[in-house]
This record gives sequence, structure tokens and C-alpha cells, in this order.
Amino acid sequence: MKIYTKTGDRGETGLLGGSRIGKDSPRVDAYGEIDELNSSLGVVLNAIQNAEISALLKKIQEELFGIGAELATPPEKPIEHGKSKIEEENVKSLEEAIDRHEKDLTPLKRFILPGGTEGASRLHLARSICRRAERSVVALLREEEVNLVILKYLNRLSDLLFVLARAINQKAGEVEEVW
Repeated sequence: MKIYTKTGDRGETGLLGGSRIGKDSPRVDAYGEIDELNSSLGVVLNAIQNAEISALLKKIQEELFGIGAELATPPEKPIEHGKSKIEEENVKSLEEAIDRHEKDLTPLKRFILPGGTEGASRLHLARSICRRAERSVVALLREEEVNLVILKYLNRLSDLLFVLARAINQKAGEVEEVW
């Protein structure tokens, strides 16, 4: 199978299930942002040496593939591909990870500037991409039906990425710059 199909040469793309829409549609924006987020986590994985966090991020990458598939499926057709729809238990898993990694962090009293180690800096970038993806899903929701758990998931994921950046910096002895 060739990587190029030439079917998108006129500004349209195919959704899962076969229907076609413009590449500028909010649906394509939403799953495109999820793809960018997933790719950014791949970059993060190259910069961290923590086995627990790496395993967590790989699990999240798989869940993001599921979210992308769900967003690339028109609402009138149930999702048939990937692992499964994102559900409340996925959100709960993120909350548990936040609690686990946040418990040893110094409580924040002020905003901090993104940065620190290479891994933490990349996590901060992934966090901001996650927020953008969340905004794209909100824009899609204004026009079409969307699984609302996706919004919860992205909201918690951005919090988790923030906490993981702080945890990596703290383990490396990096001092957080306050704003």
C-alpha cells in the first residue's frame, strides 16, 4: 500500500467509515490536534529516563489514538476501530496518576514559568498542545455531537503533564522559576 492516495489533493479527507469532509473542518482540527499532542509525547519520551513515567505516557499515547479514532468517526456511525471509546475510568486513571505524582511536590503559591530540564520543558510544551487540543474539541462540540468524556480526559491530561514536569524537575534538583 502506498502512503499517498491523492484523494486529499482537493482539500478533503476521509473519515473512518468512508465519508469525506473538508480538511478545514472543526472535526479534522480536533483529531489533528490530538495527533500533534500524541507526537509531542513521543518527543517527551526521548528526553526522560523515568520508567514509571515512560510507561504512563505510552499508555496515554494509546488512549490518544483511541480519541483520535473516535473524533475521526462521524457521530452517526459508532466507533469500530482502536481499543475503545474513552470512558470515565480513563479520566479516573489520570486523576490517580496526578495524585500519585503530586503528593511529594512542594505546593504552589505562585505561577511558575515553564522550563527546567529538557524532559520537563517538553512536558510543558505537550501540556500547552493538550490545552489547544481541548479548545479544538470544544469548538467541534459547538457544531456536532462529541463524547464529553474526551473533554474531561484532555483537561485532566493537561494537569497531569504539568505535574509530571514539576516532578521531573524536582527529582533533577531544578528550581522552579516563579512569575
